[in-house]
Amino acid sequence: MTRTPQEVFADHGIRLGAGDLDLIAGNYTEDAVLITPEGAYHGHDGVRHVIGRLLADLPDAAWQLTPQFAGEVLFLRWCATTAAHRVTDGTDTFVFRDGLISAQTVRYTLTHRDA
Repeated sequence: MTRTPQEVFADHGIRLGAGDLDLIAGNYTEDAVLITPEGAYHGHDGVRHVIGRLLADLPDAAWQLTPQFAGEVLFLRWCATTAAHRVTDGTDTFVFRDGLISAQTVRYTLTHRDA
């Protein structure tokens, strides 16, 4: 059964909070592409690598998300804070195909919080 982009995104957020990379990767197509400032990553292994690194950088983060859907595209602005880090200027663009994420671009600035 095909899910809507809103359903996939809601599931993605729940799983991101749980930190289970295999379940998160299940929201992406087999040939998904993630584009980050560090380069392009492909498929489920690429998804695991990029999101795993983000989760490692921001364990127990308090996320603030503002989603805006336009058909099969989601524009997401976000920020996050932890005891040690702050993320600002987070902007993701998700493209959906057949109820899964087929492409995503990720931009954010990670800084250390002042003690």
